[in-house]
Amino acid sequence: MKHLQKLITPLILKRGYVFNNSKPFFGSSQKVRFYATAKKSKLKQGEEEEECHIPRAVKKEAQATLLDYLHSTRSLQFMDAEHMSKNSPFFLSNLLQRIDNENDIRRSLTRFLRYHPINEFEPFFESIGLKPCQYLPFLPRDLMFLNDDHRLLDNYHILCNYGISRNKIGRIFAEAPEVFRYDSGVLDLKLASFHGVGIDQSIVVKLVSASPHLLIGNVHKEFFLVVEELKKTGVEYSWIEEQLNGNSIDWSHLFELICFLNGLGLTDQQLGKLICQVPGLLFDCSGRTTFSLIGFWLKFGIQKPKLHDVFLRLPQIPITTFVFNMRQCYQFLIEIEMPVLEIGNIIHSYPTLLGSCVLKKATSLLTTLNTGKKRLCSVIKENPEFLRNLVRGAKVERLPIAEEELRSKMMKTKFLLDLGFAENSNEMEKALKLFRGKGMELQERFDCLVNAGLDRKHVASVLKIYPQILNQRKEVLEAKIDFLLNTLGLPLSTLVSFPSYLNYTIPRTTLRLSMYNWLKDQGKVDPTLSLSTIIASSEKLFMKTYVNPHPKGLEVWKDLKRELYPD
Repeated sequence: MKHLQKLITPLILKRGYVFNNSKPFFGSSQKVRFYATAKKSKLKQGEEEEECHIPRAVKKEAQATLLDYLHSTRSLQFMDAEHMSKNSPFFLSNLLQRIDNENDIRRSLTRFLRYHPINEFEPFFESIGLKPCQYLPFLPRDLMFLNDDHRLLDNYHILCNYGISRNKIGRIFAEAPEVFRYDSGVLDLKLASFHGVGIDQSIVVKLVSASPHLLIGNVHKEFFLVVEELKKTGVEYSWIEEQLNGNSIDWSHLFELICFLNGLGLTDQQLGKLICQVPGLLFDCSGRTTFSLIGFWLKFGIQKPKLHDVFLRLPQIPITTFVFNMRQCYQFLIEIEMPVLEIGNIIHSYPTLLGSCVLKKATSLLTTLNTGKKRLCSVIKENPEFLRNLVRGAKVERLPIAEEELRSKMMKTKFLLDLGFAENSNEMEKALKLFRGKGMELQERFDCLVNAGLDRKHVASVLKIYPQILNQRKEVLEAKIDFLLNTLGLPLSTLVSFPSYLNYTIPRTTLRLSMYNWLKDQGKVDPTLSLSTIIASSEKLFMKTYVNPHPKGLEVWKDLKRELYPD
């Protein structure tokens, strides 16, 4: 058996399966499971085990021995025993690990089975399509022989005789285990009920295999209601079968959606065409995706009467794609700061537009269009169809300069020419980018400095060096000049020697001067320092040079900071 051990042992070690040699001792409180998996934690739930590799000759002998045991010794039907022996490779692999005689597999295995009864549920579950990690929760704690569970075998045989493939019955057991607890005749009646509504047996086999829940409770009746409604629209059973895709369906929820769509006034012909042309409209998440879309539209004011026309205009794309596109477009409009009321107007007037467009990212589009959020909002508001030009894959061109922007640029250019910039020069182009605001606003800020008493030519020369001064509002500039003159008591000429004073905030200036005055009173700093030295240095340098050298400097600095910045 050395050759067998080389092939099998590594796989067994990977899977972590072991056999329990203990014989049952009834009356004990200990739960004993025969030949079960002892180390379930080593198997990741849902992970498929590797295929067992057993030499063909060894496998053939082992299968024949297991067949003989199950049929002759355990009295299972021949078809059941044969299927179990040929379709339980993991169980068979484990079983072979328990024998030592490598010369006669059949004899050794027969002898082993004579004295070590197996848990027949393990090869049974594996033979109907379940992996060990899937069937472990279903192993009965108090049974080990299949013939002791009459309901399980009876219902299993009913499904087999009906035409359902044995290896697909495992899915039915996993998703609808109640089916195998039915009393005699119940499952037969449920299967026969499908024929009562005109469904052929071959289609019932496919439906039940794909959606086992049809055999539970009254689910089949809910299914019949859906089928009856779809038959009115001309939808065939074969189409319904194609939509299942192995997914579990909430048929009652599906019926509610069909009733809702009927309530919109759609004719049977229109509804049937809509259902077939828009993939997933009914069956995606049992209609929940479509209901979420309806809720979104209703939230933005689209009333039921208008939904009739909206559904008739739905594009022929999967409903999940449509809903995803709509959410992305809605997020895009939020990112460009379009008012919610305007977004609602677009959704109300163009309900299918957003679901048809796969837009590029907002930041990318703003850069490509060479525009701001406000302008883009205005363009989309005037013509929502413009969104079709912004989809992925489309060539996006810059927006033409608006009349108001053109007028503002002309005024800004005139202002810069008056400051002494040469027309169409590189300096002019740089200045147009550095000076923020409309031409009229820049002129007002310039006049504010001149009206304060500064020389016009001097102001013009300063602004070429410190253009950011004019990027502040007129009221801010006036407040800083007033603070310089009336609070600090410094002359206007200070702005001639230190024009960048206007770049710093009043709280920063106040904090620095308050700290400087306290240090000056302590006799720890030069009393003749200029305003530029006190304000312009970085906070790190100011702390290192003036605050930290004094024992109480840091404490006073923090107190002053708390007074100015209470938050």
